[in-house]
Amino acid sequence: MKKSVQTLPKITLKQLAVFVSIYQTGSTSRASKELHLSQSAVSSALTELESRLQMPLFERVGRRLNQHPNAHPIYVQAQAILGQSLTLEHYHQYQAGQIHIGASTTIGNYVLPSLLCKLYKALPDANVDMYIANTQEVVSEVEQLNIDIALVEGMPRPIDMKAIEQHKWRTDTLMIFAKRDSKWLKNVAIYSEDENCYQLTINQLAQLPLLVREAGSGTRQIIDEQLLKYLPNAEVVKAIHQSEAIKHMVSADIGLGCLSQHVIETELATGELVQVSVAGIDLSRTWWLVWHKARHQSPIWQTFIDIIQQD
Repeated sequence: MKKSVQTLPKITLKQLAVFVSIYQTGSTSRASKELHLSQSAVSSALTELESRLQMPLFERVGRRLNQHPNAHPIYVQAQAILGQSLTLEHYHQYQAGQIHIGASTTIGNYVLPSLLCKLYKALPDANVDMYIANTQEVVSEVEQLNIDIALVEGMPRPIDMKAIEQHKWRTDTLMIFAKRDSKWLKNVAIYSEDENCYQLTINQLAQLPLLVREAGSGTRQIIDEQLLKYLPNAEVVKAIHQSEAIKHMVSADIGLGCLSQHVIETELATGELVQVSVAGIDLSRTWWLVWHKARHQSPIWQTFIDIIQQD
């Protein structure tokens, strides 16, 4: 009986590293500077990789390189292979506890700190890198294998659904709010002493200025899907990138805001801000855990997952 012969791959890590660098920088000259290789060596490595794969990765237009449709799926796989190679090369660092955590803005600013406190208690030598941005940006970093695990507020919408794991984590509620005794609510809203909030109808809310997060944020996604669709003529002042900015603008009585309850809980407790309840509007949402299936799941990764699931 013949022994099976194991076929060794002819694609090299150098070829993959060159391709990833060209994909990210957009040119062989910038890739050569980044990798400290000659431009001819970079071009040669790319040509060899395309030959091994038997497919083009870039289209040559004069001196420019335009990404071929084949490039993105190969890029994702190349990132995974290079990431795993680095993990193997620096395994002791992962054993010591290295993790890259991504979080959308509200979670990163108001929820993640307490989770990190628990992680450091469990693993005092943990080496944590954090990336905080809106949901769309964080999920993009997960897809590019730059983040081990992410916690996001909006529904993850990755390009390649098969490559990404996404699990429901917890439920959060957005809240419409205003400055106490706001000029916008005088002679318009009814104040309920029992519920400690103003009460508006949808039509009344549509006549008032509303400050919201920018497109791409998890908060804005819920506002679009569960609030603004009922307010086609709403007077939205502008989309704002920072929740803190919205909170301070509402405190200055520039308009009403809509943010997670976590963002304004201190101001609600002191009475500086007050909830505005709108009949028929449900602003609850799901928070998600997201990671790339190809990403190395180190011991610290599993510890962090255990902390999240107990939270």
